[in-house]
Amino acid sequence: MTGARGKVYLVGAGPGDVAYLTVRAQQLLAEAEVLVHDALVNLGALPESPLLQLVPASAEVVDVGKRGGQPSTPQSEINLLLVGLCKAGKQVVRLKSGDPFIFGRCASEIQALIEAGCDFEVVPGISSALAAPLLAGIPLTDPAISRCFAVASAHDLDALDWETLVLVETLVFLMGGRSLSEIVRMLHRHGLPPNTKVAVIRWASHPEQQIWTGTLFDIVQKTAGQSLSPAVIVIGQVVGLRDFLIQDRQPEYKIENPKSKMPNPQQPLSGKTILVTRSAGQSGEFTERLHSAGAAVIEMPAIEIGPPSSWEPLDSAISRLQEFNWLILTSTNGVDYFFERLAAGGKDARALGGVKIAVVGEKTAASLQQRCLQPDFIPPNFVADAMVANFPENVAGKKILFPRVETGGREVLVKELTGQGAEVVEVPAYESRCPEAIAPAAWEALQRRTVDVITFASSKTVKNFYLLVEGAGAGADGVAPLVAPLLEGVCLASIGPQTSKTCREMLGRVDVEAREYTLEGLTQAIVEWAGTD
Repeated sequence: MTGARGKVYLVGAGPGDVAYLTVRAQQLLAEAEVLVHDALVNLGALPESPLLQLVPASAEVVDVGKRGGQPSTPQSEINLLLVGLCKAGKQVVRLKSGDPFIFGRCASEIQALIEAGCDFEVVPGISSALAAPLLAGIPLTDPAISRCFAVASAHDLDALDWETLVLVETLVFLMGGRSLSEIVRMLHRHGLPPNTKVAVIRWASHPEQQIWTGTLFDIVQKTAGQSLSPAVIVIGQVVGLRDFLIQDRQPEYKIENPKSKMPNPQQPLSGKTILVTRSAGQSGEFTERLHSAGAAVIEMPAIEIGPPSSWEPLDSAISRLQEFNWLILTSTNGVDYFFERLAAGGKDARALGGVKIAVVGEKTAASLQQRCLQPDFIPPNFVADAMVANFPENVAGKKILFPRVETGGREVLVKELTGQGAEVVEVPAYESRCPEAIAPAAWEALQRRTVDVITFASSKTVKNFYLLVEGAGAGADGVAPLVAPLLEGVCLASIGPQTSKTCREMLGRVDVEAREYTLEGLTQAIVEWAGTD
């Protein structure tokens, strides 16, 4: 999209998964100068969102999302924003969930654009009203039991004609997660039988997709205590066809080429399902590599990254940076949190003028380079152990700052450098914790034995994977089953020697180890394994 004349494209993003964007939508995103998106568009963990990877890095991204019960951008301000950007000559993609003309508030925005003389185009998308039931294995129509269906918004239930709705064989409610009990009450009140089948589909097409099924009699009880937003609610006897149609398929019933079990010779991992255990928000690039190779990917975050128990040690060290000879950063998390606190203390990269920087791994180096800094030393093999053996100068008498994970990190680096006469100041920069529960999609896939490969990018992911699976399988007596039976026939893939060592200790074996200790190396190792499988 080039030229001085601005234009606004009102584009449907589909249900959330980037795979369900239209070709036209992908083209427009790739050429956008400004992206204005709503709250339910699946941007994932910035900047690694598959959707945002379609947008030029130079594009401005504006969140104008509306979420029930939370502060949101008034529609009048969104209208003015679109008009202003268009008049400024910008090529704007106004990205909306699903289809722009289905509960998308397009009329107001189009009216404002027309009144201002702005050029615009509307691009359709797949509505979640259609996609969510399909992905859950529920047909909206059937020759015998559903000859028609109706779609309604749950935003204003009092405005709906309930006497007419109960005559429709299949009902679909959007934006009804917070109103499920009231929807059930109104349908009961207007004569729908208690045994009418119901499905609640949360985050359709997303990795977090969850599905609850029941009847008008028990669905509220079955979903009690659960967060149901955003949800698509399907009501009608067609819900009962789900058990027949999905049979032994994964509960995430997706009809799409990348996740098909039919091998594609052009994609080396086609037909393979891979469980990724990286932390939430850090698996995007790895997942995309695996998708590109044809794999179906299920994300099971085994680590949650957050701040340490106290910032005081790190802030204190930053306040006296001039005392240090070296700064060691061993992860992108360390880089992110160190520079966050540097900025919080009113400093920038100039404060590191007299400090040399050593990093472990290409990703860590790239994160540093994004801040316009080049590392002074990157050890070979991308592991901390290689840093000691290859350090570029005698560390005796040197003072080294080492911002690191608060608990659970390996001690070999500190021990070896201290043994050579360095003064190493360790400060907690972040903490990595085990999530409270296993991702439902991951647990279902493990139980159904549909996983071909499980990937581990650190020792902590191995340990937390074990704890999560053990906890998910514990019965009412609290006794956890053996993890090993769930892993029979599953390839365990490790990013490097230390992770492999933990795999053997916790899981009894490791099947694949990357020769280059990076995510790219791990992907390549899995591809080579698939070629011999």
